[in-house]
Amino acid sequence: MTRDEWLLQQFYEHISDNKKSLFEEIILKRTKHITVALENIFQPHNAAAVLRSCDCFGIQDVHIIENDWKYSPNKEIDMGSSKWLSLHRYNSEENNTLSTINHLKNKGYKVIATTPHKDDCLIGDLDLTEPVALMFGTELTGLSDIALEHADGYVKLPMHGFTESYNISVSVALALFSVTERMHENPDIKWQLSHEEQTEIKLNWAKKVVKHSEKVERILNARFNDDSLAQE
Repeated sequence: MTRDEWLLQQFYEHISDNKKSLFEEIILKRTKHITVALENIFQPHNAAAVLRSCDCFGIQDVHIIENDWKYSPNKEIDMGSSKWLSLHRYNSEENNTLSTINHLKNKGYKVIATTPHKDDCLIGDLDLTEPVALMFGTELTGLSDIALEHADGYVKLPMHGFTESYNISVSVALALFSVTERMHENPDIKWQLSHEEQTEIKLNWAKKVVKHSEKVERILNARFNDDSLAQE
């Protein structure tokens, strides 16, 4: 048994049966095959709505590019969704967009910019056989030139009105509905999390609901180390 598996067992002893059942049910629908990258999303209500959609559609990882603004979701709209997601923030460089794209590509993702482009395709036609990172930009200016230049492809959402674009939170929800529906229906796409990934995420979830989890984890780690030494 790994350390994380053992820690999860111990934390589960302090969690209600209902919460544990929810963890075990929801983790089976979580995926990293599709991920979302957000560039310079600064309006709190939009930021929160995007996270809520990611949680509802089972997207575990969200990559947040903070070039000009700190990403600060509205907690009332967020409804606690950020607690269950793995948020990766990029804010240590002068321009964090390229480092985010390179990181995603190194992880095996095909980076897709959501924007009308001469080489684009409709979201319903996007190839999902490889892991995909969908990039979204601000409503006013869209994705930066750097994002567009280094993307592997481009997709657009179907529109039939006078308005040129959807609200960013609506765009994310529509895109995720399309890709997750097709992903789940395709038996050839291995979108589920590995056992190790499931254990790590459930452990992180458990820490969010157990009081004084950092102190509890320190005590449990000491116990695990002592038990390991005793078994040698």
